[in-house]
Amino acid sequence: MVGRLILILGDQLTDHIAALREADKARDVVVMAEVRDEATYVRHHPKKIALIFAAMRKFAARLRDDGWDVRYTEYDDTDNAGSIVGELLRRAEQTGATEVIATEPGDWRLIEALTHAPITVRQHEDDRFIASHKVFERWAKDRKSLRMEYFYREMRKSTGLMMDGDDPAGGQWNFDHDNRAVPPKRIDYSGPMRFTPDETVEAVLDLVEAEFGSNFGQARPFWFATDHGQARQHLAHWVKNGLPDFGTYQDAMLTGERFLYHSFIALYMNIGLLDPREVCEAVEQVWRDAHAPINAAEGFIRQIIGWREYMRGLYYHRGPDYLDSNVLKHDRDLPDLYWGAETKMRCLSETVAQTRDEAYAHHIQRLMVTGNFALLAGVAPRQVHDWYLAVYADAFDWVMAGNTIGMTQFADGGLVASKPYVSSGNYIAKMSDYCGHCAYKVKDKTGPDACPFNLLFWHFMDRHRDRFQNNPRMAQMYRTFDRMDDDKRETVLREAGAFLDRLDAGETV
Repeated sequence: MVGRLILILGDQLTDHIAALREADKARDVVVMAEVRDEATYVRHHPKKIALIFAAMRKFAARLRDDGWDVRYTEYDDTDNAGSIVGELLRRAEQTGATEVIATEPGDWRLIEALTHAPITVRQHEDDRFIASHKVFERWAKDRKSLRMEYFYREMRKSTGLMMDGDDPAGGQWNFDHDNRAVPPKRIDYSGPMRFTPDETVEAVLDLVEAEFGSNFGQARPFWFATDHGQARQHLAHWVKNGLPDFGTYQDAMLTGERFLYHSFIALYMNIGLLDPREVCEAVEQVWRDAHAPINAAEGFIRQIIGWREYMRGLYYHRGPDYLDSNVLKHDRDLPDLYWGAETKMRCLSETVAQTRDEAYAHHIQRLMVTGNFALLAGVAPRQVHDWYLAVYADAFDWVMAGNTIGMTQFADGGLVASKPYVSSGNYIAKMSDYCGHCAYKVKDKTGPDACPFNLLFWHFMDRHRDRFQNNPRMAQMYRTFDRMDDDKRETVLREAGAFLDRLDAGETV
């Protein structure tokens, strides 16, 4: 009897993925493929491509060792069809299969491709997540705004994580007020575990350098975990050594310290090397064993069962049109400085250089440096989204849509955030040491040395006054703006406009 094709994508490297659970090892054929369409729909960072290809090859070998018939296509195979659907059709012709079992992709682009493929494709919901589509839709029904905090509380109750019976551990849901310390003088954590590339990884790195060498960033040096065992080693290392101080300093930014106490776990969860519940339970256990404070454990678990689950639910709830949201009508092209062009702004140069080198920046660098600047400058939100999607190793469409369109760019009009995440240079000065090494002066509000964030903040507030002046969380800022004398207000807006003109002209700013 002819079996079916079982599609496993590069971010579905999990033994219990829905498609594999549906499969019959005795007759079905697993299809995995490194294809051009997936590697090039944005200019992915070489480290991201290398991570996925290497992890795919190791997972395919694991499945073969477990007795599966795996048909694997490497990127430079001469018969490679170049697309997931093309590979399915090629393998169907080889095997005689007429049906494909797949797990729902995390990208509307690929969902649509499978839905309209000229072969029957049955897509099962990806149930590696804690909140199913049904659970999220039930929670979102009839809500005018979809605030994560309330969703997070439901997730706490349903999972039992950080709960004492029916009550939140420690008597409150959120300990974020303890997680905003300024940068410490020193970091007592060595950072993520670094793994020496083996033969499989080296072969992938050679391929990636040959095929994607002109992309932003470099494949080598490469030290990411590429299989489940390595990812679990890294998790154990971070939980023991990084978690205790993670909460307190999670918003801090420090020159030369690219990881601080952050977990560097999202990229492993997002491709299937770590299970989110496994990660959260490990963190909770360390807290219950009194080896980490509650603000660290709660703050981290909120990022997983709060933000991560919420962003995934939002992606499917809003549908493919969400990515085209642009209520502020921002249309400036993404400046070249995001791709490494010289800039005198130290916060941006540090964050972009780190992104180029590591395919990583932590959430405050993304939100309050690169995201904040793009929003203040009026960059087209879809271009911002595509940049984040390209340059970070943990970035997939379902991950980034809510974080960019909603969180950093306010392009959805407030569905995710109750106010835009904009700030002057003061926030960056408080939470980092970037400003002390900058060509601009964060204390200067106008003049040739004025921090561009100071100028652009008021420019943003002025041009969007009709939308935001009645927002209770922004009223005080408008009162401050209105108390400026007319000459100062005019100077700020004129200098901000001149800065944007220089940015558009491609000058170094």
